[in-house]
Order: sequence, then C-alpha cells, then structure tokens
Amino acid sequence: MNLFKYSSPQTFYPLAGKLIPWLAAGAAILIVYGLYIGLLVAPTDFQQGDAYRIIYVHVPAAWFSMFLYVVMAGYAILGLTLNAKLSYMMAKSIAPTGAMFTFVALVTGAFWGKPTWGAWWVWDARLTSELILLFLYIGYMSLQAAIDDTRRSDRASAILAIVGVINVPIIYFSVKWWNTLHQGSSINLTSSPSMAAIILKAMLIMALGFWLYSVAVILIRVRREIEDRERNTAWLNEFKE
Repeated sequence: MNLFKYSSPQTFYPLAGKLIPWLAAGAAILIVYGLYIGLLVAPTDFQQGDAYRIIYVHVPAAWFSMFLYVVMAGYAILGLTLNAKLSYMMAKSIAPTGAMFTFVALVTGAFWGKPTWGAWWVWDARLTSELILLFLYIGYMSLQAAIDDTRRSDRASAILAIVGVINVPIIYFSVKWWNTLHQGSSINLTSSPSMAAIILKAMLIMALGFWLYSVAVILIRVRREIEDRERNTAWLNEFKE
C-alpha cells in the first residue's frame, strides 16, 4: 500500500471523509468512559479531596497542547521543504484545536490551582510558558488571516510555528529547570507512575479520547480547507456531484 499517494488533496479528501465518523464515535465513547472512571470510580485524594478530579481533563489537555504544536511545526517543515500544499493545510487545521487544548489546560489549571495554591494564577514557569504557547497559536492563526496571498501566509506562519516549537521543551522541563509551584510529571519514561492504577487508566483513556477527537476535528477542518483552495478544480466538482 503506497501511503504517499494520500499526500495529494485529491486522494486525501475522500479518505478523510470516511475516517471522520469512526474517529468521532471512538472519541465520544472513550471520553465518556474516561470521565465515568475519573469522576465516579476513582477514589478521592486524601490531600486534595475531589478537587483533584480536574486532572482527568487538565493533564490530557496539557499534553495535547504541546503535542499538537510539535505536529503542527512538523507539517510546517514539510510544507517549506517539500512545498506540499496538503502539509500547509494540515498545519493550519491543527492550530485551532491546539489553541483550544491550551486554553482548556490554562482554565482547568486555574480551577485546580485555586483550592490547592490559594490563587487562580501565579507567574509560575510552567504556567507562563503554557500561556506563551497559547499566544504562539494565536499568532500563527492571526498571521494566516492577515495575509491575503495563500502561499505567503502559509510560508510566514510556517516559519513562526517552527521558531515557536522551542517553547515546548521549556514547558515540559520547566519544573526541573526552575523552582516552581507546579508539581512534576507523574508519568515519564524512566520510572513507574507515581499514581494509583485506576487514576492512570482514566487519564490514559481520556488522552486517547482527546487524540481521536483531535484527529476527527482536524480532518473536518482539512476537508473544508481543501474545498476552499481546490474549489475550481475538476476533481472536486466531480466528487461532489
């Protein structure tokens, strides 16, 4: 099977349409199941009480705020180096979902921080760098919207995305590099998780649900972008007939 053929908008468009319903259904099932475990099955934390349960949304949202930015920057690199139209479209389509997860991470973090730290916001290294990530997403989308010429907007926003990716490791390692209020990572590749198995299970289910949701929404947005950019092509008109 030649996967490279799907790098063309003409072949990618129908494939995306077929995948979206399955991805959306899987995302809904996993998110509902993850929330059920996290909110109703997992035990109450002996220190934070039930306030900690926001972790099931906050942590996966924070993960995907960073992960989607890296993926967006990766597509931006492909767009610049290979002059691939679909790569630019993918990068553009990822940005709103990444910005949404960044916003959710910041808001849920504020709701979590109030009962644990006594403040909605502190200028903590991780919180500040996460806020910068939101500004990078907004800057990328604003640059796309500000330039009328599609090729110029794609290239300019791609450069911004690539430069901004340096902020992702800063977010991740901020709790190690600086003395911060934010707790360290509970899950890493070098040691066992420092949480109960049921909590980890719910969090990973939520993360998988967020992943399927992200792919579904991004594919919907990519199809709309293809429709906009390829609206005068014969293949798209034939496909819609």
